[in-house]
Amino acid sequence: MLNVELQDLKWAVTAAQHRSLKEAAQTLGIRQLTLSRRLADLEHRLGAVLFECTTGGTQPTMAGLEFIETSRGILDDVDAAVRRLKTRSRGEHGRLTIGVYASVAAGNLRATLAEHRRHFPKVDVYMVDGGHDRLMGELAARTIDVAIVSTCCPSWDGGALPLWSERVIMALPRAHPLTVCTPLSWPALANEPVLLTKRGPGPELERLLIGKLKRFGSQRIQRQDVSLDRLLSLVSVGYGVMLVLEGATGAHYDGVVYREVHDDDGPTRLNFMACWQEANSNPTLRPFLNLLRERYPDLSAATSPGGSSQRSRGGIR
Repeated sequence: MLNVELQDLKWAVTAAQHRSLKEAAQTLGIRQLTLSRRLADLEHRLGAVLFECTTGGTQPTMAGLEFIETSRGILDDVDAAVRRLKTRSRGEHGRLTIGVYASVAAGNLRATLAEHRRHFPKVDVYMVDGGHDRLMGELAARTIDVAIVSTCCPSWDGGALPLWSERVIMALPRAHPLTVCTPLSWPALANEPVLLTKRGPGPELERLLIGKLKRFGSQRIQRQDVSLDRLLSLVSVGYGVMLVLEGATGAHYDGVVYREVHDDDGPTRLNFMACWQEANSNPTLRPFLNLLRERYPDLSAATSPGGSSQRSRGGIR
């Protein structure tokens, strides 16, 4: 098997570029005699004459020109492969799979993805939509790299970072009497027909609604297995009202208005966090997590006696 190293190719290409072994050796930072012997040894291994001495200097032969052209292509391909490997190892190239159930029409998640795109334009972001249980299951199975959810599983022992909070919003038909209430209180929603999607944050918003209105008895909840935009269309024609998170308010629909839902002490919020597997070796994950840490630092100010930090969630950004 012929043994030709990349250094052989590089030295041959440099010699052809300069047409002078002396100048080529200076460029390579080696002695002229070393270069001359290496090229002679290469010719011996190839069984072909690559260079000939003329009055114009050291010139490639016909066989040498073909070898040099092929060598340049090989060296360019290797350089490109090395550059790709370096950018991939730094998380600047590749694919990142993010599990979400918050809307990206507006708000923190949209802003975070936009900033990530500015910093890492060569990273392909693949979004997976689903409810909490599905996303945490896929995270455990390592089919997604990071999940943006409101709560982790109680038994989750991977990485977790508190992020932002989103206000709970009620989408109402424009002609609905409650549109004059700014903001809305939870008791005002008692016995209203509430549309909720089975997807995304729907189940958590349903638990929140039932918990807030439990003293009013059972509620008129209509669970729909459709996407957010289809439910908002139903709201617009009067089929009911709908609980959403503020990130969804970037989607505008004729006939739909949004109102905040308040507790006694202000807007009702749902806190979000990022969850991931610590053993995940995808190099695109770490830069994304670093971006999250920079935008939404964990401002834990105290440590409990047991040693666990008391995490506080960042506000709206």
